[in-house]
Amino acid sequence: MIPHVKSLGLVEYQPIWDAMKQFTAGRTSTTRDEIWLVQHPPVYTQGLAGKPEHLLHHTNIPVIKIDRGGQITYHGPGQIVAYLLLDMRRWKITVRELVRLMEQAVIDLLGEYGVASHGRKDAPGVYVDDAKIAALGLKIKNGYCYHGLAFNVDMDLTPFANINPCGYAGLRVMQACELGITVSINELQAQLAQNLVHGLEQHVELKQHPK
Repeated sequence: MIPHVKSLGLVEYQPIWDAMKQFTAGRTSTTRDEIWLVQHPPVYTQGLAGKPEHLLHHTNIPVIKIDRGGQITYHGPGQIVAYLLLDMRRWKITVRELVRLMEQAVIDLLGEYGVASHGRKDAPGVYVDDAKIAALGLKIKNGYCYHGLAFNVDMDLTPFANINPCGYAGLRVMQACELGITVSINELQAQLAQNLVHGLEQHVELKQHPK
């Protein structure tokens, strides 16, 4: 059964994080997987391994310490955040495979607009040349995952200057609108969700019928 895709609009970070934890804690082997598509008001999120020194300047933007892997990142309006609430066993997928699948969904999306991008083994995410356009982080609990990926579309990038994005000093950050991609964020969101679902279906197909 393909995941149920929900578009939730602009919502505060904390209630969504609480809802993800609640959904994951209450699910069973028959619960349908979901993909939540949101935008957040300005917020920094710091992963489990997050080092406080990666926040270079204190601002009035809240910093929330959360339970995904990775360091500090920024979310704000104009960025698509896709949360994947999946049963990893159902999809017969490992964490590494899921990370690659999420990266590929963004790479394929950018490719549809003639933009070449790539992942990096040493630093998960999607990059155009040496600038990061999508960040990702997951939490796995009892074989279920939550959190997901953030794709910069048309946002104020200034707050990234106050952090070492994902723990990398001097890492350049960029967004889709700088690359001549002018379609609406809702359209890009729908395409990204479609790519994620398609990637999961392809993954299962390959597991069942290896070439």
